[in-house]
Amino acid sequence: MNLSDEIKRLHELHQAGALSDVEFEMAKARVLSSANVAGPGVNLNKGSGDNIANSIQNLRRSRTDRWLGGVCGGLAPATGVESWVWRLMFALFAICFGFGFLVYLLLWIFVPEE
Repeated sequence: MNLSDEIKRLHELHQAGALSDVEFEMAKARVLSSANVAGPGVNLNKGSGDNIANSIQNLRRSRTDRWLGGVCGGLAPATGVESWVWRLMFALFAICFGFGFLVYLLLWIFVPEE
């Protein structure tokens, strides 16, 4: 259920008499605060885009968690996925589709070391 649907449902409950004026205002404020809305015209998707951009900019090859070039060890903290999962994915893509090694090699070349 998105933000406008939740507010519409609260309004319907208020109109039906299930919520008092005070309860309606408190519920509406809670819904708006959970969506991190500071005011009208605020982009609700801004936070997730900033986090992704920061993760990509902060991507570095690991010096400590490495088997070959440290790519998987660097992807782990940037994405929140364990490094062994990244290693498994690269190995599976290399075996099944043939491009896992190429992607790993490109990341090894272009991602700077910490």
